[in-house]
Amino acid sequence: MYTTYGLMTAITTTFTILCVTIQRRHHLMDLKAEAEAEANVGDVEYQARKTPRQGGYRATYFIFAMMLLDNIGFVANMVSLVLYFMNVMHFDYSGSATTTTNLLGTAFLLTIVGGFISDTYMNRLNTCILFGIIQLLGYSLLVIQSHDKTLQPDPCLKSTCVHGTKALLFYASIYLLALGGGGIRGCVPALGADQFDEKKPKEHAQLASFFNWFLFSITVGASLGVTFVVYVSTESQWYKGFIISMSCSAVGLIFIASGKRFYHARVPGESPLLRVLQVLVVTVRNWRVKVPLDSDELYEIQSHESSLKKKLIPHTNQFRVLDKAAVLPEGNEARRWKVCTVTQVEEVKILTRMMPILLSTIIMNTSLAQLQTFSIQQGTLMNTYIGKLNIPAASIPIIPLVFMTLLIPVYEFAFIPLVRRITGHPNGITELQRVGVGLVLSAISMVIAGVIEVKRKHEFNDHNQHRISLFWLSFHYAIFGIADMFTLVGLLEFFYKEAPQGMRSLSTSFSFLSLSIGYYLSTVFVELINLVTSKIGKSKKGWLEGRDLNRNHVQLFYWFLAILSLINFLIYLMCAKWYKYQSVVPFDKGMLLKDPPPRNDENVYSTSFVSTVQNIPQNEDK
Repeated sequence: MYTTYGLMTAITTTFTILCVTIQRRHHLMDLKAEAEAEANVGDVEYQARKTPRQGGYRATYFIFAMMLLDNIGFVANMVSLVLYFMNVMHFDYSGSATTTTNLLGTAFLLTIVGGFISDTYMNRLNTCILFGIIQLLGYSLLVIQSHDKTLQPDPCLKSTCVHGTKALLFYASIYLLALGGGGIRGCVPALGADQFDEKKPKEHAQLASFFNWFLFSITVGASLGVTFVVYVSTESQWYKGFIISMSCSAVGLIFIASGKRFYHARVPGESPLLRVLQVLVVTVRNWRVKVPLDSDELYEIQSHESSLKKKLIPHTNQFRVLDKAAVLPEGNEARRWKVCTVTQVEEVKILTRMMPILLSTIIMNTSLAQLQTFSIQQGTLMNTYIGKLNIPAASIPIIPLVFMTLLIPVYEFAFIPLVRRITGHPNGITELQRVGVGLVLSAISMVIAGVIEVKRKHEFNDHNQHRISLFWLSFHYAIFGIADMFTLVGLLEFFYKEAPQGMRSLSTSFSFLSLSIGYYLSTVFVELINLVTSKIGKSKKGWLEGRDLNRNHVQLFYWFLAILSLINFLIYLMCAKWYKYQSVVPFDKGMLLKDPPPRNDENVYSTSFVSTVQNIPQNEDK
């Protein structure tokens, strides 16, 4: 007990020291910025440091290697921890499922922390290393508890059997793992995307390609994890699987750190959340102020044009109420928390426009949570043998991963060039169109999942406990894998391209925020459905309650999610049609081979899921 408390105290103290150090560094940066600034309101962004050998695809190879190695353990645990919770920590079916979704929801929620720190306090590489160390601490505690049976709870007939010091060690290990894994995923996508200059058509096309290969590296690592690591964990010893995961994560950190001299790095800037908060506070303060009809009368930086002109965001007419923050009353001096620039207000407008897109993908991720919980539990009641070879139920996600691994190169080298000729879009289809395809496929996947569960229960209950093959699950897994390929990459690219430069790590973490909310919503749905159906059903038992999956009604839960997914897709169509892209680099096949001279004019485009591109005139830079 004392060893556990001592270890936890050391971990907490170490993390506290790191946070205090980061905060002091940020404070010193603020003092320096204030001393050097000629005005109290400025457009503080990242400053690029680049030499000829930095950036480009060469730098991303280290990032691909890191994500491949880290996801060997991360994804293996995503799909197998539900069995660890059920068989080792002795949770029941719904308890192990909700513990898993809460864990994964927390991990993806904490991507916001990683994105925020890398935008504000530390560069993206150092942020990745920091959270990588935290993840290794979580793995270490998991290894200790899974190896020592005296630290594991005894079986009981309750929903959860873990209490006291054992619970402290258990929850500390899995949530340190969540903090580390989430923080890494909040900064690494932006670190890779930073290696390309999207203002150059050639590198703009490479940026879209980067996100495809980024997902490819994840799927290759995940494929190794759900086969080799899951097999070791479930068929041998859990602690051995955790040791392999920890070792791969450590090697991945070494890889990404070794590429430091090749990275096009960006130094942190002003807190993006603070900039958003300033706009909201000043808007409330100026609530009675009338917004001028001429946008040129709104406050914007007029000095240092040579360095700031390219960073200014033109005024738009959406969300005019926020323009109150850019109104400087006569006779008042421009100061922070008194007035905001047009660019700062437009940054908040951009984030506001993104929110409906983010919210429209949550139901899909709630469906994804079922493939990592109830579908895995279904697999334990199916025939897992191919000949004499026993396939762990948690390894069934290898099917969609193989599909994705094979289809990503096909998408990159065949689909995009073909569709590009038809649409004229440099990426073949827009980011929002990719997301829309994924949402449709996820709804189809849930319908099929319910049909497969009906067949499984029918064979088991009505045919002398006959177990159908585990590979019946491959149908909805494969379809959802393709859906995930479209949606995840589309969201990552969408949030990176559309976000203001100083918010790109934070913005790309929004893709994972959708995952987080989806997992938490899964927990809410499970608990709520059990509560409601236990009161209205004849058996007085919830659809998903108990330890006998053959008497539950998982298929009805799947169909419930399918109906929600279809409704959600209709809402998404409206959101995508309403959304106005911030910027698009004009496509020219010839210009993909060389970088163009600097442009003095830019256009904002309005693109919907099904519509063509339309020009919208802008105000000129002030």
